[in-house]
Amino acid sequence: MAGNPQAALHPITSEPAIDPVIVPLVIISPVRDESRYLRRTLDSVVAQTARPVEWIMVDDGSSDDTPEIIQEYASRHPFIRLVSRDNRGFRKLGGGVIAAFNYGKERIEHTDYQYIAKLDGDMSFGPKYIETMLARLQSEPRLAAASGKVYREQNGKFIKERHIAEQVAGQFKLYKRAAFEDIGGFVQHLAWDGIDVHQARLKGWQTLSFFDPDAWLWHHRIMGSSDRNLYIGRLRWGRGNWYMGYHPLYAMATGINRMREKPYVIGGLLMIAGYCYAAARGLPQYEDPHFRQALKKWQLARLRKTIGLG
Repeated sequence: MAGNPQAALHPITSEPAIDPVIVPLVIISPVRDESRYLRRTLDSVVAQTARPVEWIMVDDGSSDDTPEIIQEYASRHPFIRLVSRDNRGFRKLGGGVIAAFNYGKERIEHTDYQYIAKLDGDMSFGPKYIETMLARLQSEPRLAAASGKVYREQNGKFIKERHIAEQVAGQFKLYKRAAFEDIGGFVQHLAWDGIDVHQARLKGWQTLSFFDPDAWLWHHRIMGSSDRNLYIGRLRWGRGNWYMGYHPLYAMATGINRMREKPYVIGGLLMIAGYCYAAARGLPQYEDPHFRQALKKWQLARLRKTIGLG
């Protein structure tokens, strides 16, 4: 399967790894109404050759049988633990997800962990995924966080979710604890999974998503489609880019770039519209002006390099 995720359409097994290595990693999974995909994620982690010392599943007010599925697995695998939050009555992306993550983080029992990860409940991956990520983090002292590349299945083929190399997959953010604490954790806002990467860069850390035959990530729904519909998701993405502090030219280029993905053309236009709406209304932005200034400088340099002026 090296270099080709198409050769591994169904690589996940529910069989536990034989004599897995227990590693000082805590995984926290904020989940809400994930019963359709959750068993795939649970099976993936159970089958790892390098197993986390603790996996906290934070049920964020599910109305389906998500808690029952978690309890079923927790009864067989003691490293899995369910904690529940009150139901706010709706799925709140960004800030709500990170609030649930932080709720789980406050309840970590193995406090001597060295790595921490946020994992979504709609993912699957091969049995050497964690082993591969930790090996990369251990080999590079200034590498703060790492992930494999993300794919989703469409008409029997795998489509890669396009991100720059520095953009660690938000669906499975795996950090060195020291780096995570250095950046102050995740921001409780839609743009949390971009802000963390650039905060790491400003603190002198590196982040990386990379190709490895043992480290594919399979995302079982289109990014941004978990709340209501994909169109709302693209508008929300644009508002998140405004909050983060995107330069207008970079926001425009990002929207144009995303026109090649579903929903074709209109998705990118909606991202631009969401950004422009937030700018016109003067909606709040990330409170650190130094961060926003540095981000714009980095984005303009990247644009110049892309068009051959850098």
